[in-house]
Amino acid sequence: MASPDIRIIGGGSQAGTYILRIHLKAEACLQFGRFKRGTRVSLCVGSYLYVGSALAEKGPSSLARRLVRHATRSGDKPPHAIRKKMIQQFTACGLEQENLLLRQPKTLHWNVDFLLDLRAAEIVNIFAIRSVERLEARIAERLMRDPGTVVFEPGLGANDSPGATHLLRLRDDGAWGSVVEGLAGIV
Repeated sequence: MASPDIRIIGGGSQAGTYILRIHLKAEACLQFGRFKRGTRVSLCVGSYLYVGSALAEKGPSSLARRLVRHATRSGDKPPHAIRKKMIQQFTACGLEQENLLLRQPKTLHWNVDFLLDLRAAEIVNIFAIRSVERLEARIAERLMRDPGTVVFEPGLGANDSPGATHLLRLRDDGAWGSVVEGLAGIV
């Protein structure tokens, strides 16, 4: 795997939309909380993309805090390797200046939390757009149509967007750059 990469575009806002590239090192059969009444979903080794947003200008729903939360695992599990670099880069570019670490232990809430809590899963790239504009659904729709991605479980990660999927599998690791560049018309 390439070294962790964080790309942030836009400015002036503490809110935004993001794509996480998550590498899964081992196959898993995972229950994503109450998704489809607790049905277990099989995940193969490879890279996955998650589209999310954090549209508050401050507090736990700001962009920097949401991303640092994603890079934190529950209990005594180690954080994702990218977390330290995230905090440094967010501080340097003006995304929140106070302590970004969670004040309380992480509880699993969103569908993606269950994947990110696995030790075999690691966030390896982040593409973030600083903006208060609601871009999450448009970006997810674009990614679902991208030939570099696969919808492996319809509806996963998109509780607030009926018919959409916000957690997709990347066909191959080399497609990450072209997938991100393909978003130019949206942002």
